[in-house]
Amino acid sequence: MRALVQRVSEASVSVDGAMIGQIGPGLMVLVCAMQGDDESRARALADKLSRLRIFRDDEGRMNRALADTGGAALVVSQFTLAADTSRGNRPGFSAAAPPETGELLYNAFADRLSELGHETARGRFGAEMQVALVNDGPVTIWLEN
Repeated sequence: MRALVQRVSEASVSVDGAMIGQIGPGLMVLVCAMQGDDESRARALADKLSRLRIFRDDEGRMNRALADTGGAALVVSQFTLAADTSRGNRPGFSAAAPPETGELLYNAFADRLSELGHETARGRFGAEMQVALVNDGPVTIWLEN
């Protein structure tokens, strides 16, 4: 599983002009299931994200995790994180899990964040989405397991 994580002061996702997910302070998470991934990897990545210390403490250092802040997560499926640009100018996406598996693992990831007690909003798997966010910091982290 791969995730691109952004610390945000707010974020939202819309489909066909209708907002379907919105959060205040927390994490915007673009997530992609890769070939060979399974539910245990999705859950492990969610656990890692929950403990990732990228929020400021009282001294201004990145020393607090999502669990410490009470922040929310907006989780959006993003198969293009599997892009292979090593040959030519057109990315290849064959390293991404098939759509059926990708959707299952996307939901397992988001479900696990909810189980851990985080407010979790979602995009719509496979849909054309418009994502808006205010990156706080900016802080952007690549996670992979």
